[in-house]
Amino acid sequence: MVAGITGSGKTTFARELCRRTGLPYFEMDAFYHGPGWEPIPTFEADVAEVVAQDSWVFDSHGYKEVRDLMWSRVDTVVWLSYSRPVVTSRVVRRSVVRARDHQELFNGNTEDFRAWLDPEHPIRWSVTAYASRRDDMLARFADPTYAHVRKARLRTPRAAQRWLDLVAPEPAG
Repeated sequence: MVAGITGSGKTTFARELCRRTGLPYFEMDAFYHGPGWEPIPTFEADVAEVVAQDSWVFDSHGYKEVRDLMWSRVDTVVWLSYSRPVVTSRVVRRSVVRARDHQELFNGNTEDFRAWLDPEHPIRWSVTAYASRRDDMLARFADPTYAHVRKARLRTPRAAQRWLDLVAPEPAG
């Protein structure tokens, strides 16, 4: 599981980890957001089906509806615990490009500059949820319930790249 606040680079990191290891990759937002950004009714069951498998990588530590289930099944959590300025600059740049270029994200959804006023927009959510997400991750990392889980808290993009190169080196060739 690759965890972190919106804009930390979870999806990019998880995809690269899966490319290097051959593990199956799953994009959490594609499970949650249907067309028109509406929640997918089978979200919880769909995630449960994935995490019941022996191998999986999600680019999230889960929406609240599935978070405890995911943590009960995970063996490794990589937390991209970057500073607020790093995350904010990334999420703003990403949102500008997505809105400007009308990039399709998943299930036909796109970002729109008008949506930046919505409190649930990724930029606003990343800023407002930063501290609570960090606190949740710190609590889970310290919780004896998850003592068996391998945990890596990576505080910089450089540390994340070093971890990835160490744990899943580029295949020779």
